[in-house]
Amino acid sequence: MNNVKKIFSIRDLENLSGIKAHTIRIWEKRYELLSPERTSTNIRTYSLESLQKLLNITLLYNNGWKISKIAEIPEDDLPLKVRELVAHKSVKSHAMNAFKLSMVNFDPNLFNKTYNSLKSDKSFREIFWEIFIPFLEELGLLWQANGISPSHEHFITHLIKQKIIANTDKMEHVSPSRKDKVFVLFLPENEIHDIGLLYLNYELLLRGYQTIFLGATMPLEFMTDLEKNFSNLHFLSYFTVVPTQEKLHDYIGEFTKKINKNKESNLWILGQKTKYLTKDKLPESVRAFESIQELLEAV
Repeated sequence: MNNVKKIFSIRDLENLSGIKAHTIRIWEKRYELLSPERTSTNIRTYSLESLQKLLNITLLYNNGWKISKIAEIPEDDLPLKVRELVAHKSVKSHAMNAFKLSMVNFDPNLFNKTYNSLKSDKSFREIFWEIFIPFLEELGLLWQANGISPSHEHFITHLIKQKIIANTDKMEHVSPSRKDKVFVLFLPENEIHDIGLLYLNYELLLRGYQTIFLGATMPLEFMTDLEKNFSNLHFLSYFTVVPTQEKLHDYIGEFTKKINKNKESNLWILGQKTKYLTKDKLPESVRAFESIQELLEAV
């Protein structure tokens, strides 16, 4: 357990719970909900138990409980109240909190236990859209606010990718039923953010398409042979970090020159970088999409 983070700042609590530091201080002073320790320089620090308690308080508070009523609940009864609430309507909030604790503690058992409890009532697609997508969006905000470290991000995203891959594996044993398109999924060279690409591969297989998953950091010259073996190829990629803004159109031009020489293939693009594309300057064979849903509608 040497890697488990056990001490948290008030800024950590703010980032992980969504409750402002000022409000946390008020709750401490007025209701004695948390009992921070102080460093030699009089800075508040909080234990893992305090974080767990605050997440439980936040769940009740965000579901209509007044903070004065929460303060009256005996500390040992607080988890029971949370479980009662979760049983009725707040599975998403509970799962989000559990995944945060799993991430902070580097605890795969808690992640898998939470995931398996969700599976009892939801399909994998529902878990991904209703839980994983909001969680990943919040993860991005925590990253921007320095609320988590790279090790936290890598740990939790790896666990999510494991679930996508496990569900994809079930689909790959079924022969494709759609012959009108073959999808080649890849990320540009030095691009490693592949969760979206992995999930998109799952959705395309679910729809009966043949996919060729090439994965992260794929140089264009390594894909030139594909057109010799397949027709009506749709190359599909995420531009999250690369190409850089100033090189986007150059990259698309290079793709057309190296891979789409015969003008028989298409390039479909997702990701943050697409907002910098000038869409009316794109070749006819290139399309940019704002979301997975929009792309799947075009399929």
